[in-house]
Amino acid sequence: MIYLTESDILNAATIDEMLDAIELSLRIYEKKEFHMPQRLHVDHQDNVLLLMPCFTKDYFGTKVVTLFPDNPAKNVPVLNGIMVLNDSQTGVPLALLNGPALTAVRTAAVGAVSIRHLAPDNAHAVGIIGAGVQGFHQARAACSAGRITDVFIYDLYPEKASALKDKLLAAIGDVNIHQAARVEDLLEHTQIVITATTSSEPVLPDKEKLLAGKHFVGIGSYKPDVREFPRALYGLLKTVYIDTEHALEESGDIIVPLCNGWLRRDQIMTLGRFLIDKEPESRARQETTLFKSVGMALFDVCASTLIYEKAIAKGLGQEITP
Repeated sequence: MIYLTESDILNAATIDEMLDAIELSLRIYEKKEFHMPQRLHVDHQDNVLLLMPCFTKDYFGTKVVTLFPDNPAKNVPVLNGIMVLNDSQTGVPLALLNGPALTAVRTAAVGAVSIRHLAPDNAHAVGIIGAGVQGFHQARAACSAGRITDVFIYDLYPEKASALKDKLLAAIGDVNIHQAARVEDLLEHTQIVITATTSSEPVLPDKEKLLAGKHFVGIGSYKPDVREFPRALYGLLKTVYIDTEHALEESGDIIVPLCNGWLRRDQIMTLGRFLIDKEPESRARQETTLFKSVGMALFDVCASTLIYEKAIAKGLGQEITP
C-alpha cells in the first residue's frame, strides 16, 4: 500500500485528466455501473461527519470526512479526512490518500466539467466568491475547462482575497487575476460565477439584471437550510443541473426553491443525464444556467483510481505497511 500526500495528488495527474475522469464518473452514475451505499451523514452541534463508501468494477474506496465550520478561528482547515482505495477483486488496500487534497481536486473538477458543457460560448472571465482552499482549486480547474483570460475574486475578508490572488498568480501566471471590491463588481465582469463559501445566506444580490446570461456553479451549500443563491436567480433558469440526486435532499440551494415554488422538480436534471442524452449544448450555453454540486463517493473512487494509477506509473507515494 502507498500513502499519497497532497503534493503526490497534485502531481500525479493533470487537471485535464482529472476532468475526464470526473466526466466519466458522471456517465457511470447514470448507467448505474457502481454500488454506492447511502453515505452516513452525522450532524453533531454545528459539525459534520461523512462516511462515504463506493464500489466500482476494479476498485472500491471509503472516504471519511469532517467539516468543522469554526476551525478557521483555530487556524485549522474546515475540511479534514482520509481516503482508502481497495482492490475490488481481493479487498486489499492499495492506497491511502490525503482526504482534503483529494476532495479539493475532484470537487473542482466536477464544477469544471459543468463549465465545459454549459458555460456561455463567449465566457472568458470567471468569478470566485469565497477565497478558501476550494476557491483556489475551482479557479485552476475552471481555467483548464475553458478559454479563460481573467479571474475575479471576492471574499468578505479582503486579506483572504488578496492572498488567493497571489497564490493564483503563481499557479496560473498566464491568466489575469483581479480582486473585486464588491460582489456586484465581480458580476459585471464575469460570465462564469463559482460560489465556494460557508455562508448560510445568499452571497449574490437578488437582482436578475446582474445574474442573467451567466453560468453559476454552487459548491458551498451542503445542508438543507444553507444556500448561496438568491431567489432572483431561479426566475431566470429553465433547468437546474445537479451532480447527484442526493442534492434534492441535502442542499438548501435546491430544497428551499422547491419548497417555495421558485423551482419545479421537472426543471432539475443531473449533469450526467444531460451528457448521456446528448442534450444540445448550444441551447444551454445561451441560457442562464446553474450547476449545484454536493459530491458523492463515486467521484472519490474515480479520482483516486486515476491518481493511484498515475502515481504508480510516476513512482510517487510512500510505501507503508497496513
